[in-house]
Amino acid sequence: MLLVVLSGGVAGCEYTYEDGGRPEATATSTAGNVALPPDPALEDTVSGDALEEWAKAALPESQGQSFYSSSGYLNPGESKSEQTVQLPGGTYAVTLACRGTRRVTFAVTLNDVALVDLTLGCANARVSVVQLDKDAILSITVGSRSDANFAYRVSRL
Repeated sequence: MLLVVLSGGVAGCEYTYEDGGRPEATATSTAGNVALPPDPALEDTVSGDALEEWAKAALPESQGQSFYSSSGYLNPGESKSEQTVQLPGGTYAVTLACRGTRRVTFAVTLNDVALVDLTLGCANARVSVVQLDKDAILSITVGSRSDANFAYRVSRL
């Protein structure tokens, strides 16, 4: 009931322009783009239970079966490489996330062939879809030039 009342109130609004017309949008117009400031708390790295809680929140549960996930901390200039369990052939969502003040690089490879090569601004998450023709083990490398947390999950779609 409240929703109907609010919708009716918004529908009754009308904007008028003194020059008689609506201003034209241009390629450089930012009227439709809203940039929200990032959550300052996501610039701080965490460990222990706080890292586990952040990883769960940053990597929402997917519809498919989760086959492999990992999270951790990177020192400045550090990179870590891990391998998934053997994955049956099929389509997978690789969800990647990081927190810190800068960016984290993620590389997902299969037999030295890059499937995902991404530099992700922290306080963001990204989902990449990969297709495996047959059973395979993926290599995942994560690196950062500054302190950062990372998290990722590989789920079958």
